[in-house]
Amino acid sequence: MSKPELLAPAGDMNCLIAADRFGADAVYIGGPLLQLRAEKSAFTEEEIDTAAKLLHSKGKKLYVTVNSFTKNSEIEPLKSYARSLHSLGVDAVIVSDLGAVRTIKQAEPNLEVHISTQANCCNYASALAYYEMGASRIVIAREMTIDEIAEMHSKIPEDLELEAFVHGAMCMAYSGRCLISSYMNGRSGNRGECTQPCRWEYYLVERNRPNEYLKLEEYPDHSALLSSHDMKAIGFLDKLADAGIDSFKIEGRMKTEYYVSHVVNAYRRAIDKSAPLELLDDELNAISHRPYNSGFYFGNLVHGHKNDGLYHWDCTFAGVALEDCKDGKLKIQQRNFFKLGDTIEVLSPETFGMKFTATKIVNEKGEECESACHPQEFLTLDCTADVKKGDILRVRTEKKEIVTDI
Repeated sequence: MSKPELLAPAGDMNCLIAADRFGADAVYIGGPLLQLRAEKSAFTEEEIDTAAKLLHSKGKKLYVTVNSFTKNSEIEPLKSYARSLHSLGVDAVIVSDLGAVRTIKQAEPNLEVHISTQANCCNYASALAYYEMGASRIVIAREMTIDEIAEMHSKIPEDLELEAFVHGAMCMAYSGRCLISSYMNGRSGNRGECTQPCRWEYYLVERNRPNEYLKLEEYPDHSALLSSHDMKAIGFLDKLADAGIDSFKIEGRMKTEYYVSHVVNAYRRAIDKSAPLELLDDELNAISHRPYNSGFYFGNLVHGHKNDGLYHWDCTFAGVALEDCKDGKLKIQQRNFFKLGDTIEVLSPETFGMKFTATKIVNEKGEECESACHPQEFLTLDCTADVKKGDILRVRTEKKEIVTDI
């Protein structure tokens, strides 16, 4: 049995390149229409063409999200959009709306359709209905257990694939279909504009005492009642594969290349069994995240919506290598503050545990600096490590020794 596909998100070309470099088998992106994320994460058709050619040259696939719920006015434009995406070499579109599925398959029958998790497909009868409409893959509802997935898999055709989220943010609403942001801010999460009010703190007010705010306490220091944990399934990928999952999906089209690189690298190594789980857990703690849990895979959530609503991380993104290190010099673009004497850790798809000390920092004017404090400035560092172009540099925010012998 072949390994499940590792499917990574990308909100821009830097993220797509990072996903490819760190081991994704396929990448999903948004395009100009119905892509269910903020406009800044949308690829133009020219960029889609570039992305498809890059991934196809590596034997990898490109999927485009067309997963907003579709309005009457969007049906006709969707026909020409489907034909355009197919001509650009897109391998499949990810769709949630029934009318959009029908429209796409009629307009461009050769364009594969994957059913989005937004469609809440959580039973084999629904999966079969989508299959009869021409779908080739179901992105299952996040509320399914492993046992339910296995049952679904046993009752669908062999050529209907199943895809499941294995890492990233979860929503407090069923399969992400939430209206709180629309109600409170006039910005719909179902149209890619969610303001995440579920992460906020709330107070109880009695009608006749409008100035008395009673905190809804879960814990002594926070009360984000609606804030969900992040999903992390890296410890039980084998169980998901045995249940019939063909593609492991990472959430995060709004995330940075730092996030994408870390998560793809960790899951690639987990799938390939090329690193111990303890070390991979440490890698996933390096990125910004809410407390982790296993989602619904083992039954109903336990403390799945109880955390402080804040992000936590063990490391900060220091920069990215622009070229291979040569003659002890490394050219980088800075992302966050670091200073002389800091230990710079290197995230590379080739090795773990590489690091060096920032002993000399030189800016574009040739001036030596005490620190890297200007956003996205180009710098040259003295470097004793074998850093390669595209490697990610980070600085640990807490004293923590990483021990590895791989």
